Amino acid sequence: MRLHLDTDLGGDPDDLCALAMVLGRPDVTVVGITTCGDPDGRRAGYVEHCLRLAGRQDIPVAAGAGRSSTTGRPMGDLPDHERYWGVPVAPRPAPPEAAIDLLERSIEQGATIAAVGPFTNLALLHAARPGRLDGAPVVAMGGWLGPLGTGLPAWGPEMDWNTQCDPRAAELMAERARLTLVPLPVAARSHLRAAHLPRLAASGPLGELLARQCGAYAADAGMTELGRAHAGLPDDLVNFHWDPVACAVALGWSGAVVQERRVRPVLEGERLRFEDDPGGRLTHVLTDLDVRAFDDVWIEAVERAQR
Repeated sequence: MRLHLDTDLGGDPDDLCALAMVLGRPDVTVVGITTCGDPDGRRAGYVEHCLRLAGRQDIPVAAGAGRSSTTGRPMGDLPDHERYWGVPVAPRPAPPEAAIDLLERSIEQGATIAAVGPFTNLALLHAARPGRLDGAPVVAMGGWLGPLGTGLPAWGPEMDWNTQCDPRAAELMAERARLTLVPLPVAARSHLRAAHLPRLAASGPLGELLARQCGAYAADAGMTELGRAHAGLPDDLVNFHWDPVACAVALGWSGAVVQERRVRPVLEGERLRFEDDPGGRLTHVLTDLDVRAFDDVWIEAVERAQR
């Protein structure tokens, strides 16, 4: 299988968790990686650093959109470099068309697009190459559809970061691509826990970096306190496996239950959510997940990526 990763790696470390997982899948060829929310190429530089740690410099990388096509504003901050990375990492800026060219080549090769950051690069692809996005297989981490389960935080569509950064891009993606949604209410069931970190740190240089970043993020984002405050979360919560779950769906993992539903995007003020609608577009939607099996599948793939 061919996969293209479109990511905002460099903030929440779930993007790095997803990258490490797909690198460890022997049945997958990663044909390209584009970054979003990346006006100066720092995220692309981080991606290339991670690929070097895994010995995978063969994968082409291109820095993409820096600003939302909806608001014109930058998308996302980067945490303290020294604390999260610990070594110098050079930015890798690119011309505006580089990410568009790489996305187009990946689609031409029959790749599935795993969109685990804001969807701006896909909107720019459509604007620059009309028709290229039409019918392209895209698995998107995002799309608020249905409430969170019992024992989880009282979140709503505002937590759907990838969508709310650039709702116009999300609407366009829903209209044009052959779309699979990975809604937050389902992905929120899968967790990285403090109990996983020692095994992760011992797996190799990429796992060591992951353990470092996930530990720092847990402290910065108050994950332990969040976990202890909600019965549906583990007491040693480190992070949610948002992007790794989306990539597992893109790779056709058998523990992910995906169903066809007719849904449509609904814009309420500045918030975009999705709802079931008999007249909506036929869309694949993640509806259930074997979370216990995913823990093993994910960490085993990270270990394999470093052998």
